[in-house]
Amino acid sequence: MPDSSNALPPAFAAWFGAKNWSPRAHQLAVLNAVRAGDDVLLIAPTGGGKTLAGFLPSLIALGNDPTPRLHTLYVSPLKALATDIARNLTAPITEMGLPVRVETRTGDTPANRRARQRIDPPHLLLTTPESLALLLSLPDAKKNFAELRMIVLDEIHALAGTKRGDQLALGLARLTRLAPDARRIGLSATIAHPEAMRAWLSPGGHDRATRMITGEPGTAPEVAMLIAPGDLPWSGHMGLMAAEAILRRIASAGMTIVFVNTRAQAELMFEALWRHNAETLPIALHHGSLDIAQRRKVEAAMASGRLRAVVATSSLDLGIDWAGVDQVIQVGAPKGISRLMQRLGRANHRMDEASRALLVPANRFEVLECEAAIEGVAAGALDGDPPRPGALDVLAQHILGCACAAPFKPDDLFAEIRAAAPYADLPRKDFDDVLRFVEDGGYALSVYERYRKLFRDADGNIHVRNARIQRQFRMNIGTIVEAPTLKVRLGGRRGFGGITLGEIEEYFVSMLSPGDTFLFAGRRLRFLGIRETTVMAADGGEGDPKIPAYEGGRMPLTTNLADRVRAILHSPETWHRFPEPVREWLELQATRSSLPAPDDLLVETFPRGGRWYLVAYCFEGRQAHQALGMLLTRRLERFGDQPLGFVATDYVLGCWCAREPRNIPRLFEEDMLGDDLEAWMAESSMLKRSFRNVAVIAGLIERMHPGGERSRRQVTVNTDLIYDVLRKHEPDHILLRATRADAAHGLVDLARIAGMLARARGRIHHRRLGRVSPLAVPVLLEVGREQVHGGGGEDALLEEAEALIAEAMGDAGAMA
Repeated sequence: MPDSSNALPPAFAAWFGAKNWSPRAHQLAVLNAVRAGDDVLLIAPTGGGKTLAGFLPSLIALGNDPTPRLHTLYVSPLKALATDIARNLTAPITEMGLPVRVETRTGDTPANRRARQRIDPPHLLLTTPESLALLLSLPDAKKNFAELRMIVLDEIHALAGTKRGDQLALGLARLTRLAPDARRIGLSATIAHPEAMRAWLSPGGHDRATRMITGEPGTAPEVAMLIAPGDLPWSGHMGLMAAEAILRRIASAGMTIVFVNTRAQAELMFEALWRHNAETLPIALHHGSLDIAQRRKVEAAMASGRLRAVVATSSLDLGIDWAGVDQVIQVGAPKGISRLMQRLGRANHRMDEASRALLVPANRFEVLECEAAIEGVAAGALDGDPPRPGALDVLAQHILGCACAAPFKPDDLFAEIRAAAPYADLPRKDFDDVLRFVEDGGYALSVYERYRKLFRDADGNIHVRNARIQRQFRMNIGTIVEAPTLKVRLGGRRGFGGITLGEIEEYFVSMLSPGDTFLFAGRRLRFLGIRETTVMAADGGEGDPKIPAYEGGRMPLTTNLADRVRAILHSPETWHRFPEPVREWLELQATRSSLPAPDDLLVETFPRGGRWYLVAYCFEGRQAHQALGMLLTRRLERFGDQPLGFVATDYVLGCWCAREPRNIPRLFEEDMLGDDLEAWMAESSMLKRSFRNVAVIAGLIERMHPGGERSRRQVTVNTDLIYDVLRKHEPDHILLRATRADAAHGLVDLARIAGMLARARGRIHHRRLGRVSPLAVPVLLEVGREQVHGGGGEDALLEEAEALIAEAMGDAGAMA
């Protein structure tokens, strides 16, 4: 690349030269775009200097003309990422002698530092969407942000399209009103819909260009599959059988991150590695439920090169710069190509070196998914959904925050909100209904004093009613509604003393009895009991340990990856890449039934154990299949086929009935999403669960109040009562509308179900078999985990997996 350092001030050109670096083309392009007054979306590979590109305009501006006020705001999805960026910025600032102060502002920032920052702000403030929302709700927000010139948004692909992204977009619209000269720079390595992301980043209502800059592609990653020796499981499993092989790969490298998909899997894999770790290689554990001090200790050990491996969940997904990581090992199928690319970027965090990764499938279907992911990485086929319209519960929280900062006129705030991309098409009626809810709760709730939060003066200005409401709002800011957790304490007596290991979800603890053994924080623990909000535990324990499960741990299979798996199944010429058991499995399926085609829906029915089974190869992800299973069993019941239960995996839906299912094409017609869906949603508890989250985010129910956190039981009882009142007296209440939108988008995944049903119209391939097919074995091994409500007791099916496998893999004589 030609030397372009003359575009930089002398001090910066000298700094690059001292390190034998030249500024990359995309770094200079960002600098020139900002100088021209444009906003920027920078898409560049991991290790390409995105962070420096984002801060270069600010550092140069402050080097030329230091200001005593806040100049640049940096927002990231992770508190740890903000801390890491602050550490990395210290080097160039110190080495060039720049008069620039950098600080973080997150939930972990001490109160005295937060107070001092309002009086004496740093030049660069690094924060999160939640802390930004709190800062904007303060009465001095206008003064504090008046001289803001730059807004750097990191890892925006992880925010746009989520409720945290909605909150951030609304905050950006407010910042644009408070500081209209501030320019935006969005940074990401993995964006599946760049034009949609550019629109999300752009300040609506302003005649400013948002320039999209794409960095040169980095060195192609090296991705391979590691198949553990021995029998390859048919279904389930967490890849633990590969622990010894994984440990050998760890021993052959400098530092490795072993990524898994759930916190439970992290605990198990960590223990499994240590069982084989005769050399006592330093291996650590990192996930979001561990105590923050323990996580920071692990991060510091990684940064200093004192570890050989870390077993981690998505807690290490995003762009923290672990330059010493040599390889990434993904245990279990990655569920998405963009997610895998993000994790690949943690290895060899340098643009000119290949990232090395191993994928370790836990079962036979995951072999197919891992192969599809490898193909997708090679093709650069990123996946993910484009940003969706903004959520109304987030809007309610934002409106109250605006009133806490200063009075406003509804027309002015509506115009400001429509400048936020997710709310660009917000109808005025929805805005007015949300505002009315924040004012007094709406028609059905306005009689209760506790829901009256705003009032209007004679000039039509909206004010917050009192300081108590302001305090309550700031205590409850945020869009992440976490499952209730309890602290896990090792040792101590009566709930006091001892070591705090982290937090565990309450519903898991409710299944434990004193004396039970469970795994947590890489330890085998004996459950002693609960004292208030603390789980008391001791080292040790006998018998098989129970494994904590976490509601937030499920990751949906992306559409892109599902399409690739379908294509592989229908392409025998690619099967030579698979281990022999997988090839044999697929070849027998082709002989004895059929293979799912890319655009067909294969449905098999067969008798077994006095029941009839229906297996549909949908490949739409567990979440969509669970909703589809509920809808399908309703139809089976209406058609007289007497459904008894269903089970869903990421790839397949299986139902079992007392009678043979008939008229298969009719079962999968698109009108399933009409009356059947409405009836199910009305009868199930799903909407109530969704309403609880909406009510908390919208401020109807407070998570925190002076004196402590509300219990899960308090929140549940309160929201369930309100839900019933609103359904009866105000069925079109704005929170019920928000709840239905949430259920359709998140809980039920209706778009994927609708797409699958439309694709299958006229293309359903029904095979009536005499016995279980090879491809159906994995889902039948999962039978018994879910059951249709009211379906009656389930027989002890499939007691011996060996018998089921032998039946499927035996001679073809018994097949129809």
